[in-house]
Amino acid sequence: MPEMTFSVRWPDGRVEPCYSPSLVVHDHLEVGRSYPVEEFVRRSSDALAVASDRVRARYGFACSASAASRERIETAASAFAPDATVEVVAMHPPLSGGPA
Repeated sequence: MPEMTFSVRWPDGRVEPCYSPSLVVHDHLEVGRSYPVEEFVRRSSDALAVASDRVRARYGFACSASAASRERIETAASAFAPDATVEVVAMHPPLSGGPA
């Protein structure tokens, strides 16, 4: 199962890498796009839940690293107003022909 990382810039300027056990994050977030904190948390949580479900379907257990990413995102997001913005600055590996 392909793994990926995606990096986000929080409203305070800090860039944080996040891990997903699946490329499904590409279906929920877009590199170069900014999202209100509340929307970013929803989209990334949805993506990481799908990724964890894929691990469960394949290996018989949920992905603890995916759950840890969700928890770190939720914790970081709690420090900002819901309408502050989070920018997705990178995804690796990128989709074929898409931005990094």
